[in-house]
Amino acid sequence: MSTFGGSSSMHRRDFLQWASVAAGSVLLAAGAPAGEQQPGKQLQLATNQYPWFTFYRRENRDFAASLDDSLREVAASGMDGFEPLVTDPAQLDALVPLLARHNLQMRSLYVNSTLHLPDAAEKSIESVLAIAEKAKQAGTQIVVTNPNPVRWGSQDDKDDAQLRFQAAALNTLGEKLAVLGLMLAYHNHDAELRNAAREFHHMMVGTDARFVTLCLDAHWIYRGSGNSAVAVMDVARLYGPRIRELHLRQSAGGIWTETFGDGDIDYADLAEYLAQIGAKPLVVLEQAVEKDTPKTLGAVEAHRRGGQYARKIFASWAG
Repeated sequence: MSTFGGSSSMHRRDFLQWASVAAGSVLLAAGAPAGEQQPGKQLQLATNQYPWFTFYRRENRDFAASLDDSLREVAASGMDGFEPLVTDPAQLDALVPLLARHNLQMRSLYVNSTLHLPDAAEKSIESVLAIAEKAKQAGTQIVVTNPNPVRWGSQDDKDDAQLRFQAAALNTLGEKLAVLGLMLAYHNHDAELRNAAREFHHMMVGTDARFVTLCLDAHWIYRGSGNSAVAVMDVARLYGPRIRELHLRQSAGGIWTETFGDGDIDYADLAEYLAQIGAKPLVVLEQAVEKDTPKTLGAVEAHRRGGQYARKIFASWAG
């Protein structure tokens, strides 16, 4: 399908329009030493909806039952923003006014996509663009997507032809979002790290850095690489300039902790490195809980404590 074949290019006028918008929102750091707080400024910290679902689920609560009450708790935890999973533009009609009511920004949102199959890719791109156009009106700057694995939870993997097709489709989606003045950030889970991380790396080297950036979910890199903090830093060194969003999750002994803090991944080291190369991603707390996570805190307090730690570690990115 020619839409995704080769390296398609934008018209010069469209690219210049994108570049002027992106220059104001690309979020590059001036770069004070990591951990050094800029006077009078505080890190703008968002949270993804997924961890809240996990906390609510273990308390036999439904986050979506009363979105107004749930977002009130998100705001009470000290978060500045909320990154939702959006599957339909209509969701934003109810969500955006509630975010405004609770003074929560939506600088980014997460969308699902299937991009390795021609028919599905066409539909996914149309769906994402429809969501993005509406979200832009609410201040969204970054669209995060994780192209679905062949079969989630299985050991099936995409073949080379599917990987090439997916990278081309991802690039096309990034180009189209750029015309709208929005940025695409590729996200992965652990499945993409199988087989020498061939899927993850091809989504990076097989796409144009102008149109496909990286949402670095450090813990999925860690877990997908056999619980390796070395792998996290290697990915940062390989693709650091393309990191436009950072998802924060911590573990102890490989098990997700209740709060974001000290643990298996040295986030202070990551923050220092990214500051050194001039990267200042949007920071999104995604400290979820799983089966063996200790159960001592509720969602609000866990996020409040995690937010305090994140603002300390990434203090130099404030402002």
